[in-house]
Amino acid sequence: MNTISGDGKARGIPKVSQDGLLVAIFLAFLATAGLFYVNLGGAFLSAFVDGLGISRESAGYITSANKYGAAFGALLATFVVKHIPWRQSAYLTIIALISVDVLSFSISNPTTLIVVRFIHGTIGGGLVGLGFSIIARTKSPDRIFGMLVAIQYTFGSIGIFTVPKLVGTFGPGAAFGALIAFSTITFLMVPFIPDYETKKVHQTDQNENPNKIILAPAALGLLALFFFQSSNMGIADYAIELGKDSGFSIDYLSNMLTIANIIAISGALLVYAIGTRFGRAVPIVVGSGLAALFTFFFHWSELPEVYFLANAVTGITWAFTVPYLLGLCATFDDRGQVVVFAGFVSKMGLASGPLVGALVVGPGNFGLIINLASVGLIVCAILALWPAKRSEVTII
Repeated sequence: MNTISGDGKARGIPKVSQDGLLVAIFLAFLATAGLFYVNLGGAFLSAFVDGLGISRESAGYITSANKYGAAFGALLATFVVKHIPWRQSAYLTIIALISVDVLSFSISNPTTLIVVRFIHGTIGGGLVGLGFSIIARTKSPDRIFGMLVAIQYTFGSIGIFTVPKLVGTFGPGAAFGALIAFSTITFLMVPFIPDYETKKVHQTDQNENPNKIILAPAALGLLALFFFQSSNMGIADYAIELGKDSGFSIDYLSNMLTIANIIAISGALLVYAIGTRFGRAVPIVVGSGLAALFTFFFHWSELPEVYFLANAVTGITWAFTVPYLLGLCATFDDRGQVVVFAGFVSKMGLASGPLVGALVVGPGNFGLIINLASVGLIVCAILALWPAKRSEVTII
């Protein structure tokens, strides 16, 4: 049900039901606000290229700094999240995020932006880790992560459609304004999110040494998540620049990528609908495999139909596979610390992909980026297979 519940009222404010659609949406916003710039995709990077007139390499370093900061923040959250009051921390963190975005409006020097956006990323990474720790305690984290990705793609689509069109007038401030708006909406949702008790993990009797068995698949699952995120983000951040080199106008690219993103939402909604009915191994392997195949299709981006198909299908597989990878990580402990650490690993992947891209792109070496991303997605499928199979016999 999506009703408001009177359980656990704080200062007279009722909370939404712990298992309803509303709480899934609210938690999705909470775990997205600190990293929403990722969902703007190439529009965020191109905002610096077109708005400040800097090189693609410099813009790549700025976006990578933002994501490495997020990884650092998520790493810190791994150690402190269980010791802090989450609601008050969320309020303070969101206010800090908005403040740094406002500050970024007045900065045009790339080096200064690298430092400031790293700070922004650190704050945002802590907020995402906080959100992940709460999601891990819900009844079905895979479904919540599915809703999270659906929210990301929905509002990311709006951003991709509007931000490039506004950059000519507002410069990179168009992107910062989008981040501020999303953070403000999230701030208003926090009072209505309920508290969750810590879950207990019970392993099947065949596990003679639970700690050892939990650690090994968790490590492989985290590594698979890193390869998946770095491979996808490595090509996604340069999607608009790749389209420009293929001869497409910025208006065409903005409209086309918006449509592709909207289509991609179906992947996340499918996760919310089916949950773990078919386990995790099959969805992860199929999703990663299809992502690798259609990422390779970017080699023929000069063909409008192929460019659109590659963006749409990789978007669907990204939205479909990530919830299962995060749900996989949430399986292996009872306090949500592994999945919070997964937030760190995920952000390291999101940052490393564009960084590698910035190092190899040069004047337009997109072919190497495409090949590296395709191979990385295949590696993800291989790494995730065994831990995903193990998670299917884990009872939470």
